[in-house]
Amino acid sequence: MRLAYKNNKTSGECRLILDEPEFDRYFYGKDRKEKLLTIAWNRGESQAVLIDGVQYEFPNNTILCLMVNQTFQFANPECIVAWQFNRPFYCIVDHDKEVSCVGFLFYGSRDMMFIALNNVMQYKIDLLLKVFLDEFETVDNIQQDMLQMLLKRLIIIITRLAKEQFLNEEELPESKLSIVRQYNLLVEKNYKVEHRVKFYADQLNRSPKTLANLFALYNDKSPLAIIQDRVLLEAKRLLIYTDKTSKEIAYDLGFADAAHFSAFFKKLASFAPSDFRNNKPAILTSNNNNC
Repeated sequence: MRLAYKNNKTSGECRLILDEPEFDRYFYGKDRKEKLLTIAWNRGESQAVLIDGVQYEFPNNTILCLMVNQTFQFANPECIVAWQFNRPFYCIVDHDKEVSCVGFLFYGSRDMMFIALNNVMQYKIDLLLKVFLDEFETVDNIQQDMLQMLLKRLIIIITRLAKEQFLNEEELPESKLSIVRQYNLLVEKNYKVEHRVKFYADQLNRSPKTLANLFALYNDKSPLAIIQDRVLLEAKRLLIYTDKTSKEIAYDLGFADAAHFSAFFKKLASFAPSDFRNNKPAILTSNNNNC
């Protein structure tokens, strides 16, 4: 089942997918034009999910938030319930102060967060899903308002759970977490042209050392590692999903030349770009799990 709402005036779009035998996303391919964030809930048994060429285990009854530019494929998509929406429909950046999610669910961690639902939370989201289904079928002049309200409620629930499971707020209170979120968002916007921590520190009116201390509290990755990981991830995506040469990729990602890019890639990935491209990840096959 695929349900969709679209506002033709604003291009705002919201979708709900469930019980679908085929559901995936290829950013550097068929889905490039669709700038959709995804909230995926695995209601079936634990299954594999391939995200940007890396395979993860997607446990039963957990939620995974995926960014606009992530390519993903589920082993058993028919067991997935997914909400998708774009910026014109609901901008998580603009609503950051309300739900504190811009740098947490989608931008706050470079590692995948599989957010577990206990029985109480599963019941709440299941009820919310039923209301979503009803609102998608109710076409009137307040349909968008209702869907936005429901989506906001969903994001708030998931954000609270994610913070409980992945963040020690005593060590990193909201005021400090806000700086981490802003840093990650700045990196997302500028990583192709700015590879220096000082640039981002200046934008935030902080010193590089202050940022390093904050990230040490958060996830043990340095600010420089955040930049390098983002550049490396994009390089891998381009090598896997496009036919661009190393020289073209080097140019796209702000390197002086292909040699500099190759040395960077080999240092962080332990492979030359050409060797990495020749060992593309396999496509997932279904586990035939029951939902």
